[in-house]
Amino acid sequence: MSRGDGPVAARFVERITADEARRLSPLAVASYATRGRERPEQECGIRTPFQRDRDRIVHTKAFRRLRHKTQVFIAPEGDHYRTRLTHTLEVVGVARTVARALRLNEDLTEAVALGHDLGHPPFGHAGEEALSDALYAATGERFRHNHHSLRIVEQLENDGAGLNLTHEVRDGILNHTGDTLPATLEGRIVRIVDRVAYINHDIDDAIRAAVLDPATLPADHVALLGDSASHRIDALVHDLVETSDVNGNITQSEPFETAMLALRHFMFDHVYLRADGEDERRRVRHVITALFRYHLDHAEQQSAASNEPAATRVVDHVAGMTDRFALRRYRALFEPDSWRFAG
Repeated sequence: MSRGDGPVAARFVERITADEARRLSPLAVASYATRGRERPEQECGIRTPFQRDRDRIVHTKAFRRLRHKTQVFIAPEGDHYRTRLTHTLEVVGVARTVARALRLNEDLTEAVALGHDLGHPPFGHAGEEALSDALYAATGERFRHNHHSLRIVEQLENDGAGLNLTHEVRDGILNHTGDTLPATLEGRIVRIVDRVAYINHDIDDAIRAAVLDPATLPADHVALLGDSASHRIDALVHDLVETSDVNGNITQSEPFETAMLALRHFMFDHVYLRADGEDERRRVRHVITALFRYHLDHAEQQSAASNEPAATRVVDHVAGMTDRFALRRYRALFEPDSWRFAG
């Protein structure tokens, strides 16, 4: 029996279509109502299109590298700080909860959540800013991680062939941040949940690192949302579900949105851009800038199979580095052996 010829596969599309017609909201994207892929391909007999997208993303090299990419703290020594991978998994869990409560497509939501941060460079937001500035100095263009996430799934993975994901997943990945909203409600869930997750677990990590005293958090907003990350996430998710159900869109109530944004501003002032972190940000900028310039000056060392401009190939290379690989590469290029082995 060839793959896809069995009785389960023969009835799969019909069964899923009937189940979703009964179970999903009219506002959901049904699995077989996708706008499709750029390159047509035969359907799988036991997975929906969005399940296939999920599996393709999880099996990428870019997804595996998220394990060693910083969320907030640069190359942290402790074992319990978030990385891009743990952040992504937290977003997936919360986003699926919201999608299920609103009777939207969980598989689409999960695929978008898994792919949304694939394009982040090493060293968190500091690394993204440094790479963007280096690219701007060379070309007048800016680096944005959401655009690079899309580039990864469309052009870089699978030996340059891309993953051929569905339109809805690619749209959600691109528009999880920025000025344009995702076209689907499932993508809009990820857009808001991404912020809910990172603000609250960044507070948790900052407290663990003794960078932040929880007593200094804005008291009125903490009173509304809760005094722990789990309480705040729970409150924000309940508000998101109830408000979205009433509005027919993915929205927060005004008090909860205001409180979440206030915590975000607080984190920028007291953690992300804190004065005593300036030396660390300066080191990140130096490492990223040095790597970018070196590889741009030696662009012939990049993949000869690519016809992209040199700066684009260098961005692909540097953005794909993990924190520890970037540091190793920097030391190998710019620190003499006598420095590295002295003492």
